[in-house]
Amino acid sequence: MDLNEFQDFAKLDTENMLKHIDALPDQLDSAYKLGLSLVLPAIKPVERIVVAGMGGSAIGADLIAAYLADRLPVPFLVHRDYDLPAFAAGNQTFVVVSSHSGNTEEALSAFKIARERGCQLLAICTGGSLEEESRKAGIPVWKFEHTGQPRAAVGYSFGLLLALLTRLQLIHDQTEEVGLAHAVMTELQTRIRADVPVLQNAAKRQAGQFINRHVTIFASGFLVPVARRWKTQFNEVAKAFAAFEALPEADHNTLAGIYNPEQHVCQEYAMFLSASLDHPRNVARVAKTRQILMLEGIGTDTFNAKGETRLAQIWSSLLFGDYVAYYLAMLYDIDPTAIPPITALKEEMSR
Repeated sequence: MDLNEFQDFAKLDTENMLKHIDALPDQLDSAYKLGLSLVLPAIKPVERIVVAGMGGSAIGADLIAAYLADRLPVPFLVHRDYDLPAFAAGNQTFVVVSSHSGNTEEALSAFKIARERGCQLLAICTGGSLEEESRKAGIPVWKFEHTGQPRAAVGYSFGLLLALLTRLQLIHDQTEEVGLAHAVMTELQTRIRADVPVLQNAAKRQAGQFINRHVTIFASGFLVPVARRWKTQFNEVAKAFAAFEALPEADHNTLAGIYNPEQHVCQEYAMFLSASLDHPRNVARVAKTRQILMLEGIGTDTFNAKGETRLAQIWSSLLFGDYVAYYLAMLYDIDPTAIPPITALKEEMSR
């Protein structure tokens, strides 16, 4: 599809995934405000926090962990599996079970184990079995309204957790930071929205570079979960293989694996996410690592995060990646919402 013919996107995008991407700045803002207003019973002192969830319901927690890594005074673990780690027990462990539908089997398993072990609990969902079981047990439910795929609700999975940590007095109020991130995202959108022509639209041009390539997204520090988000959006939105790598770790292994199979090297593409607020050694690593790959004939590019705060740099990078994934889906002439293999697997597992 010609990306300049944005009026034709609806022929593929029948469920209007583009609307959800356009709404991300406002979603982040409204989710944080919602989290400040929802009912939260008295919480006993917390020594550790575990967020149990999968896919789009877990990525917000990854972003939180990276954003607050140098400020959060208690361990914060994102758990993507059944059950819970052994240390998650007793009322000094706070378990947040996050499931967009409220019916994710891994999240419901973690919920059951957390109850049995006497953990403090909070459910975040739009309804489903998680809401029903929580209300029966007198466990607080932070319910939000969202129609669409879980991956399109990343503002909620992040914003509600950010508000929770604020209300637990583990971090200072984030209203100003969220407002600044919203402003940076909104300004960025004026240059990458669907109605902006290819010649003026960096996200559309970036998507064009990825056609028929196997893309690996590299990032360091607080942008690592954003690289993961790019990868999963390429998978679910564009139905394309993709991978992500974390620096500096990748410079101790991945960097050696750039030669074989030789006939496929030309199909590899390395996308680097860079943030001026990252550790200066990591900023240098991004540039040097890209240079090495480029000299070996691997296609490369860099996205420089926008804004003057860590939160703005995280969310501007995420927003740009979501638009790139969407435009890549249009170039592949594929529905950006439907995920037939995942749906089929869930149905098989439910039997």
